[in-house]
Amino acid sequence: FSAEQEAQALRKAMKGLGTDEDAIIESLTKLNVSQRQQVLITYKSTIGRDLIDDLKSELSGNFEKVIVGLMTPTTMYDVHELRRALKGAGTDEGCLIEILASRTNGEIRHINENYKVQYGSTLEEDIVSDTSSTFRRVLVSLAMGNRDEGTFVDEALAQQDAQCLYEAGEKKWGTDEVQFLSILCTRNRCHLLRVFDVYRGIANKDITESIKSEMSGDLEDALLAVVKCLRNKPAYFAERLYKSMKGLGTDDSTLIRVMVSRSEIDMLYIRREFLAMYGKSLHSFIKGDCSGDYRKVLLRLCGG
Repeated sequence: FSAEQEAQALRKAMKGLGTDEDAIIESLTKLNVSQRQQVLITYKSTIGRDLIDDLKSELSGNFEKVIVGLMTPTTMYDVHELRRALKGAGTDEGCLIEILASRTNGEIRHINENYKVQYGSTLEEDIVSDTSSTFRRVLVSLAMGNRDEGTFVDEALAQQDAQCLYEAGEKKWGTDEVQFLSILCTRNRCHLLRVFDVYRGIANKDITESIKSEMSGDLEDALLAVVKCLRNKPAYFAERLYKSMKGLGTDDSTLIRVMVSRSEIDMLYIRREFLAMYGKSLHSFIKGDCSGDYRKVLLRLCGG
């Protein structure tokens, strides 16, 4: 890998009349995120221009969004997406839930630090001013990045937690959502998987069924996302991708965000889960749903 060669190749693809989109796709999708950052720096030092500005002036639409996303460091990409979800026209609750429910404590901490530097307000302040009620509390709790990341399962506590969830939901008139929040957003993954097993024994139904029957709207979506990410993160993202493309129209912002943010993390697993869940490959789904350079670059990120 030579950052200088890639920088020159990108400049060549954009110089003069017309843009060589294939060369841009070829160059950027074969690199990883840290190599792309090196190219960005080299481009500026050897060519004296800003690569992202050049790309933005040559490209447009969803294709541009994917390419700029690829050129953005992982944490900053999440930061920009969260900010857009909070400060754009209307709130993109799905985006907030997806990022905050699926990132690790370390990732969340980095997001918080960078968010504050970039925008002058904290992520928590923006969440509080833009959302409300228990949904707001779930997001604030997730945005603390404070989940226990150990692997210890306290059997007595698991029994107690499961009973608590049962009494806060199925067993009682009205739901005590805060009980759900405090258990689902703080306990470690291994412990919660045990809690879900015990819960099934007590309630005779899966925790996700209880959440669906007891809650609604954004709160229901948020708690379901938490449970799904704990159980099987790639399957959660496979479902996000499926829903972004099925039916009429495409939810491009979700499709782009998942493809860009997971391309170097767990795309292989996401593809496997997608095929198992929907009987069609992610590749064929993207192919049937998108077109042009946008389709080309997503297929490269999908691989296979």
